[in-house]
Amino acid sequence: MPVYVSLRKRLKILIFVASSLSTVLYLSSSIISSGLRMINFTNIALAAFHMPKVGLGTLGISPSEASTVINEALSLGYRLFDCAPVYFNEKEIGDAFHESTSGVPRTDVFITSKLASPFHRPEHVEPALRKTLNEFNFQMRQPTYSIDSLVNRRLQRLAYWVSGFVPHPLASQIDESEGGARIDPSVSIRDTWTAMERLVDKGLVKYIGVANFPVMLLHDLLSYARIPPVVNQVEIHPYNQQSKLLSYCKSRNVAVQAYSPLGLPSYKETGEPDLLLDPVLKEIAAAHGVTVAQVCLQWSLQRGYHVIVKSSKRNHLEENQLVNHKNEFASNPIRLTSEEMDRIASLDRNLRFTRPDDWWKDMPVFN
Repeated sequence: MPVYVSLRKRLKILIFVASSLSTVLYLSSSIISSGLRMINFTNIALAAFHMPKVGLGTLGISPSEASTVINEALSLGYRLFDCAPVYFNEKEIGDAFHESTSGVPRTDVFITSKLASPFHRPEHVEPALRKTLNEFNFQMRQPTYSIDSLVNRRLQRLAYWVSGFVPHPLASQIDESEGGARIDPSVSIRDTWTAMERLVDKGLVKYIGVANFPVMLLHDLLSYARIPPVVNQVEIHPYNQQSKLLSYCKSRNVAVQAYSPLGLPSYKETGEPDLLLDPVLKEIAAAHGVTVAQVCLQWSLQRGYHVIVKSSKRNHLEENQLVNHKNEFASNPIRLTSEEMDRIASLDRNLRFTRPDDWWKDMPVFN
């Protein structure tokens, strides 16, 4: 349904919806010099999708350090930031963007947020989005913009997992399923997706997408989606390469964004391998004079997908940033040979460091 929006500046908003289902939302409007213009946002949603190749994850960034980390990241060239209500720092992250001294135009920045599992019921999807916008303080800091125009930056919203929970207020931990007891079997992916599509119809967002979707769930979603997902955010690294999923997403024009591209070294359990200590990766890194982390990220980019890196330390922010704000390689990029790519391919062991099966005992997500 067409809507009328008063626009005076270039506005771009990208939003992912995350939970058991993941969703990406993106609104893009051109400069309009005067009056009201009729825009069919549902049709706009089918236009070409573009986002930075490398983004910064904000999980683990404490509220007290948010301002410093965001400002440094912007100065170093990061333009996509992966956030979530369940990281419990979105207000501080939003404040950091508003108060940044980096000089980066807001129209250059993508912000990812997520639809938490307790809010998958259709009637909760839009209020959850508006709460996120309020946490980022978009309307209060930009009083001249309506909710339809939101703010002159790109906001992306994503949904993590494939099951909704019984509605409840968020407390203080990422998984609040109580061992799966709060999973709501009456909430379907289709119901949540339809509610996400309505956000596009209203002009609140432009694109919607998913996260942690295996091939068959994605295939099913594409069979009925009026507005298809533009992205699937999943765990990919040399120990969990997901080659078949990558191939399927490419065939269906769904972008792939990898989280934990370094194998989640900070959260691995006792006895699990450390990707950054892998002898093959260390040998390849030494041959190029770079770190294992840089080898992993370069391997990811050469495979053709996007990555989310995570650090609050400036030296690691610099180390992880292999592309500049235009998504081009740095002045002296490494380039892995076909032989090196094959050697890394041989490391695959289907090892996931993020395992919802351990949280939701009776609901194996990937098996």
